[in-house]
Amino acid sequence: MSDAFTKKGLDSPRLMAELLMAHVLGCERLKLYMEADRPATELERNTLRELVGRALKHEPIQYLVGEGWFFGLPFHVDRRVLVPRPATETIVQHVLQHVRAEPGFGGPKGEGVLIADVCTGSGCIAVAILKNLSGARVVGTDVSRDALEVARLNAKRHGVLERLDLLEGSLLEPLHEYPGTRGKGSLHFLVANPPYIPDHEWDAVEPNVKDHEPGLALRGGKDGLDLVRPLIEGGPEMVRRGGLIMIETAASTAKEAAELLKKRGEVEGVEVLNDFEGLPRVVMGRRV
Repeated sequence: MSDAFTKKGLDSPRLMAELLMAHVLGCERLKLYMEADRPATELERNTLRELVGRALKHEPIQYLVGEGWFFGLPFHVDRRVLVPRPATETIVQHVLQHVRAEPGFGGPKGEGVLIADVCTGSGCIAVAILKNLSGARVVGTDVSRDALEVARLNAKRHGVLERLDLLEGSLLEPLHEYPGTRGKGSLHFLVANPPYIPDHEWDAVEPNVKDHEPGLALRGGKDGLDLVRPLIEGGPEMVRRGGLIMIETAASTAKEAAELLKKRGEVEGVEVLNDFEGLPRVVMGRRV
């Protein structure tokens, strides 16, 4: 199975094969090796053949098994949301580092820290942060009601729903009506993973993404910055002194987005953070 996935150019073919097998057999991946001699039933074999066939047509395996992993945690995913990706973990890592390094950010538990997660999607960023900062609170926004339902499922699954407020609306708009963020400088962090694929890059997007994941959460307009610009224009004033604004972008537009953020007088120390592959991915600035 993994050989077939390799030939089709699927990412992490061995891992994907193991995920499918474990899903069909109803066990943890580790048990695949502990019970390697266990015979499969006819139903299990037929189910596996069907799923492998769909995977070979580039349907995301995370959708097939209903689960994807992010920051060491399992998340429910389906066609209503993007598949969580390791590149986005850069945002979570820097939030946690900043909280633990900065005085006045609630100490190691992030007591009293308020974070906005714009375009929350599956809620992977928000939930991962809340699992690691037991004293923090996150407000997540998304224009998709379907995505918010998935985020709610994931927050409940990981026991953080009581510290996550989910608001429907475009980008920053819901935050202006949210009691905790109506005033300027109320957020410790504003983070976002908005749609950012430029139109001219769309044809080159892998078929498992382009043909199956929600385009609403992927496409960022002609230059990929249609949804990044409003965040840069309206986001900094919502962050308190010493807090961070972090926006994930396409690698091809990160430099341009950083230049836009540098023009904001209330932001300093603007830089572009690389993801796990070394690609420029997250534009970050500190509120002055």
